[in-house]
Formats: sequence, C-alpha cells, structure tokens
Amino acid sequence: MFDALGLDPKTEAVYRLVLEEPELRLDQIVSRAGRSADEVRSALDRLADLCLLDQAEVHAAGEQLFRAADPGVGLSYLLSRKEAELAKQQRGLEEARAAVSTLTARRASQLPRGFDVAKRLEGRDEMCERLSEIAELARFECLSMLPGGAQSPDSVADSQPLDQRALARGVSIRIIYQDSFRNTPETVRYVNWLGGLGGEARTLPSLAIPMVVFDREVALVPLDPRDGRAGALELRSAGAVTVARLLFEEYWERANPIGPAKPHDHHGLNPQEKELLRLLAEGHTDETVSRRLGVSLRTVRRMNADLTGRLAARSRFQAGAAAARRGWV
Repeated sequence: MFDALGLDPKTEAVYRLVLEEPELRLDQIVSRAGRSADEVRSALDRLADLCLLDQAEVHAAGEQLFRAADPGVGLSYLLSRKEAELAKQQRGLEEARAAVSTLTARRASQLPRGFDVAKRLEGRDEMCERLSEIAELARFECLSMLPGGAQSPDSVADSQPLDQRALARGVSIRIIYQDSFRNTPETVRYVNWLGGLGGEARTLPSLAIPMVVFDREVALVPLDPRDGRAGALELRSAGAVTVARLLFEEYWERANPIGPAKPHDHHGLNPQEKELLRLLAEGHTDETVSRRLGVSLRTVRRMNADLTGRLAARSRFQAGAAAARRGWV
C-alpha cells in the first residue's frame, strides 16, 4: 500500500507491527512478523532512515525496545515529500512538452511548400529517391511489408548499405515478405544477411499492399497497389500513420518467422497452400491468385494439380467439395 512512499511490503509489515504493539523486542518482532532476523533488522534500518521509527530504548535487561513514530507526522512528511517530487516531474514534463511543440513547429516550417499531411511521389524513381532519404534519417524504427515475392537484385543492392547504416545506429528493422520470396536465392541471402545484423523478417502467404513506416511519423503507401511504377503517397497524418503501423503489427503477429521449412498444419497444408485454397474458394482466377501469392502462373497450376491429387479429385470443382468436407477451407 505504501510502495509509493518508499516502503516495500516487508518494511510496511514491520512498521504496522511495531505501530500496533509498541515497545517490542527484536526477537518478538521476528516471531510475530514471520521474517528472519536479518530481514527484520533491514526493515528497521529502513524505517529509521525514513524517520518512521523512534530511537530504540534499552530495556532494563539490556535489550532494545522498538517504537513506531506517529504516522500522522512520519507518513505525512513522506507523502508531502513525494508530492513535491511529483510536482517537480510534472513541471519537467510540461517543459518537455513545450520543447516538443517547438521542434514540431520548426520541423513543419522546414517541409517543402505545399506539403501538408500527404505528398504525392510521382513514378518509381521519385519514390525510391524519397524512400532512401527518409531511411537515412530514421532514428529508431523501420517497418516494411513487401508483397510480390522476391526482390530484384538492384533493389537488394540498394537496400543493403541503407539497412547496414540504420542497424548500426540502433534502428529496429522488421520486414514482412510473402512466402514466395524463397524462390529467389538473392532475396534469401539478403534476408539471412539482415538477420545476422539484427534485423527481423517474417512471411505470410499473401500481402495486399506494400508499405513502409518510419519512426511512427511517416508512412509510404503506393498510389496504385497494382502498379509499383506509379509512385507513392508520403503520409504524415498522425491518424494515417497510426493505422498503417497497427496494420503492420496485426500482420506481424500472424506472420511466420523465417526458417528452413514452411510450417504445416494438422491437414499437412503449408500457409501458401491454405491461402491458395481460400482464394480459389472466393472465386479468384489462377491469374489473380498468381499475383496475390507472388508466384508464377505455372506455380499456381502446379500447386492446384498437387492439391487435386492429394484430394483424389478429378476436377477443380470436385477438389473444392472434397477440401470443404475435410475442413481444409
């Protein structure tokens, strides 16, 4: 109850005991408190430091007697001292809040003219250039969702020095890939390299949209999720950035840590196969599934044939019915 005043539970128990039963000997306090002699001595020393224990008297037999100080005086003093400390901290917080407001206003004045809560980045080149600029300024966090499977060799080459410098200055890097990233050795090597430096990566069977969030202050999202060459929006609205970060964290919780093998459920399905069945059950074509999974059309058809064979079906319709009966979808 009195932790806020500097009394741990053991010390408080000893204080209450000597308050209720004045002039106890040390051995009596030890017996009644159910603590060791060392613990009781430590508690008595702490009470003396806090001015909650009157100076011990000496009994006629030469033994010390302990008496608690008046709580109306001792505890009230501790309470007023703690209130003074909190008031000082509150003043410090108010000064810090004013300083943050000043810096925020100064930063806003330095943004390009016409920049409000969103800036349109036209084309892939402008988007990549701005992405590199923001990455160089990242202070503590970079969150990325990268659908579409493997990264191009040029993209990996551009990312490595930026990531290395960011990790060296303490920036946390977390990336969510699609499972299909494993199809390209260059991307696998990059992810392993990133992990060796302290970055983290997980995978999901499909991702709806690419996105990058820096320092909980700025998010980059595509102008058109279907066309990576169209450019991006640089968002600085607190609400929009918060939504982007919450979306990332939701995906991160469901994503699988990258390992040597894909995990299978009790039906023997890996996450990519489960996502394929879900998309087909929703009526998506093979071409759409290919884009959503970040794999080739040939891979989708091969996976379809494999699942149809495992279900002992002769057609996709029959395979869908069999998958539903088995609880696969």
